[in-house]
Amino acid sequence: MKKPRSGPDFILFIIVLLLITVGIVMVYSSSYVYAQVTYADGAHYLKNQLVWALLGIVGMIVVMNINYKIYQKWAYPFFGLAVILLLLLLVPGVGITIKDATRWIGVGDFASFQPSEIAKLALVIFLAKYLSKRQDHVKQFFRGLAIPLLVVGGVCLLILKQPDLGTAATIAGTAFLMLLAAGANIGQLGFLGLIGGGLAAAAIFMEPYRMRRIMAFRDPWSDPLGKGFQTIQALLAVGSGRVFGAGLGQGRQKFLYLPEQHTDFIFAVLAEELGFIGTTFVLLLFLVFMWRGLKIAIKAPDSFGALLAAGITIMVVLQALVNIGVVTGCLPVTGITLPFISYGGSSLTLNLLGIGILLNISRYVEE
Repeated sequence: MKKPRSGPDFILFIIVLLLITVGIVMVYSSSYVYAQVTYADGAHYLKNQLVWALLGIVGMIVVMNINYKIYQKWAYPFFGLAVILLLLLLVPGVGITIKDATRWIGVGDFASFQPSEIAKLALVIFLAKYLSKRQDHVKQFFRGLAIPLLVVGGVCLLILKQPDLGTAATIAGTAFLMLLAAGANIGQLGFLGLIGGGLAAAAIFMEPYRMRRIMAFRDPWSDPLGKGFQTIQALLAVGSGRVFGAGLGQGRQKFLYLPEQHTDFIFAVLAEELGFIGTTFVLLLFLVFMWRGLKIAIKAPDSFGALLAAGITIMVVLQALVNIGVVTGCLPVTGITLPFISYGGSSLTLNLLGIGILLNISRYVEE
């Protein structure tokens, strides 16, 4: 393994730290009322998030100093572990069920984690290795695309069983863009995209609650106290923030009006309290993150590093776009968090480990 040519991408490192800082501040602001009512401790979620952030940053720094090529060797075992964890959720009594969704393994609020978060990173590493080894066949369906499609489809089915359509769609989108980056045939990918869209539509039609969400997305005010409630409250929060916001900690929607105010809908609280200025700042952070990540992918010294960097960047940015799209009423409601900002230990930690890999790749880029 060659020695790194330079230090890690400093701009990317600072951008991630800024996003984490914004997240910690907003987790405290958005969760204080709910935590006070639920745990008689307004700082309950803040304390947990601080611990996870510290562990994640330490993990990121450690991984940043490990040569990324080692993941080629462990890509398949790591992916196998992720699949086993997803399968464990199907075993009665193993997973933790919250609001009819079994997505967590563990005990208690702090000790639980989501196997789907591990699966996202494991799948990116798997695809990076597989596609980099088969670049000569990537334009052929059976010799190049069949195996990745079966693997991605299997992971998405396991996540849909939880159920978690938002994460499954994000994983499928990340895989699609990685295949495109690897040089897959655009016509074949377009056809497969149509099939995937049809399967997603079928998954929606098969579940009445998903259909209700689609109807609420089309017209939230048709069911303002039911499926449309969350979208309406989020739009009220975003709209009331105006240019400068109500002020940090001064938002009203977090007073038990807006559900999931510190997780899936934290961007709405941010918009209400920090206004257009605050949301634009966060969007610019993600935009710079995407620029640095794709730059690392373009300049990576080998195809594995390029695909791995592209996959990690796409995974984070796509999830952010979906979350913000949901909060602003541009997409139907899905249970997906905003990377680095929403409350959640497994999401934050796994994303930071992924960034550690990305930063290590940046140490080998051709300047």
